[in-house]
Amino acid sequence: MTNPYAWLEQSLATIHRADWYRSVQPIDGCPGATVVLAGQEVINFASNDYLGLAGDERLLVAATAAIAEFGTGSTGSRLLSGHRELHRELESAIASTKQTEAALVFSSGYLANLGAITALVGKRDLIFSDQYNHSSLKNGAIMSGAVVVEYPHCDLAVLKTQLSQQRQNYRRCLILTDSVFSMDGDLCPLPALLAIADEFSCMLLVDEAHATGVLGKTGAGCVEHFGCTGKQLIQVGTLSKALGSLGGYVAGSSPLIDFLQNRAPTWIYTTGLSPADTAAALAAIKILQQEPQRLAKLWQNIHYLKNLLQQQLPSLKLLRSESAILCFQLPSATDALKVGKQLRDAGIFAPAIRPPTVPTSRIRISLMATHEAAHIEKLVAVLKDIT
Repeated sequence: MTNPYAWLEQSLATIHRADWYRSVQPIDGCPGATVVLAGQEVINFASNDYLGLAGDERLLVAATAAIAEFGTGSTGSRLLSGHRELHRELESAIASTKQTEAALVFSSGYLANLGAITALVGKRDLIFSDQYNHSSLKNGAIMSGAVVVEYPHCDLAVLKTQLSQQRQNYRRCLILTDSVFSMDGDLCPLPALLAIADEFSCMLLVDEAHATGVLGKTGAGCVEHFGCTGKQLIQVGTLSKALGSLGGYVAGSSPLIDFLQNRAPTWIYTTGLSPADTAAALAAIKILQQEPQRLAKLWQNIHYLKNLLQQQLPSLKLLRSESAILCFQLPSATDALKVGKQLRDAGIFAPAIRPPTVPTSRIRISLMATHEAAHIEKLVAVLKDIT
């Protein structure tokens, strides 16, 4: 009799041969600019904790106080036994930050995208999705049952041509894009996308996961950065990156949020965000509002690294970046793994990113507000030695 699971080992062998195999590595202690990774202290350039809040004492106090008052779990979906006043406070704070009428908190950013997309469109509808969008956007599009068309990365000429040819054949149309593309660091052309959405009567959903707390004068995200606050669009984001907690959100008009509360399956049928995560995210938003110097320090670090690389490593193939994410490409997955190991051996944690996550292998560097000049200088010095 044939073993129906035999293909698993065969598939794993293929992954190994392609240098695509991945495994987890334990990090000890609190997150920060330096961490202990598998017993080795390293400078951490692999974190999405852009503002350095995940280990902030104020978030720890807020989370433990919420546990003491409300317990460790929400115990049910928000529509049953899982709603707490903390959830409403957090949603109000997110809406205020994003300057939208309302917001809705999900148990993860991935669930926020899946829930919003599958609620908004279905089999009679059309989705246009940027080629480099995050997995959560791509999978949400597939799960919706809508016809999905991927357009080349940020190629709005192709998008307009495809819309002019297909839009009239469908009931609703949804354009999906990341605001900061997480494996490249570049930004979507948001003002132009909004104009196209208006011209062709499309909804526009923008994922602000790597922009919230990073871009804009107050850290409200790419929408603020481009001066598009108040425009008609759907903003999705996460609480697990610059805000140092866990969870996701959708921000937009009151009818949109009311609709999602009644139609988004990943909100309706999921246990509400835990009290600790909710309180920590709320504390992080307050810090973002009260300490603009933290955002300023992040951007000081970004500019410092870029300038050093341009001066000392002009041949390094940096991808175009307008965010806290800097990447440089390498010829193959094998090369990326080699450079990643050399960095690690020298006390730098900046991992190799390989297919199928990205089309071309690269090293991805994430900056934090809590990085010191010496951390950045060591990164550049090591890169000079090994590249």
